[in-house]
Amino acid sequence: MKTNRKIVVLGANGKTGRKVAEILESRGEDVVRGSRQASPPFDWHQPEAWSKVLRGAERMYISYHPDLAVPGALEAIEKLVEVARAEGLQKLVLLSGKGEKEAELCEQVIINSGIDYTIVRASWFNQNFSESFFLPAILSGDVALPMAQAKVPYVDTDDIAAVVAKVLMEAEHNDQIYELTGPRLLTFQQVMEEIAVASGRSISFTPISLPAYISMLEDLRVEKDFIWLIQYLFTEVLLEPKNAMLSADIRKVLGRSPKDFRQFAKEQAALGTWTPQ
Repeated sequence: MKTNRKIVVLGANGKTGRKVAEILESRGEDVVRGSRQASPPFDWHQPEAWSKVLRGAERMYISYHPDLAVPGALEAIEKLVEVARAEGLQKLVLLSGKGEKEAELCEQVIINSGIDYTIVRASWFNQNFSESFFLPAILSGDVALPMAQAKVPYVDTDDIAAVVAKVLMEAEHNDQIYELTGPRLLTFQQVMEEIAVASGRSISFTPISLPAYISMLEDLRVEKDFIWLIQYLFTEVLLEPKNAMLSADIRKVLGRSPKDFRQFAKEQAALGTWTPQ
């Protein structure tokens, strides 16, 4: 049964947004999927059209592409909050980056908006290895990455989406900041070992310098904005000591443990994600 609540989910085609939308729709919520392909469309570069998407909405999940750390994100969030206030939204949930100083500036815009809010800070996603920039190298069987010593509490987007869907709808989570991590800290080499075991493949891992990695991305003609983001994440985020810490916030919100990377790897291997075509 449909409810009378209208909920906007931005980034509705992204790693977390599509799952948040699916959860809410399965519960009978009236979901507006915010994306460039939707009608009306939502485009971060066309703020003059945002009011059409937000009109009549009560709540909104905000996932900024590609990352809140990139130049222009702060201004976009400021404008979005302005539109949200004008349209009378009552609750905002922002997906933020764990340990990203620029993302924390965007958080402050939400916190000081005068609208009920929840901030969800997430560590790096498990899905970075199945849906994103690490996948081609894994399929080749030869992975070379910098910052090999970094330990990361990878979190699954299933868990992020479950948390977001819950805090969107429950007032007890208003004015809270949750940090979402998986249950273990893993280096890149340990991640590759987990994927190799789950997929039954041989995957080599070679530590390289950040300049060498950036040069490799440039040779592959990766977009400049994406290269900038990679440099930022590898220099400002991965080696930040407070990021190599586990949080109990997923258990606090959902009443269960977060998904372990090993379980994620088994699920993806069964789907053939890392099987070369």
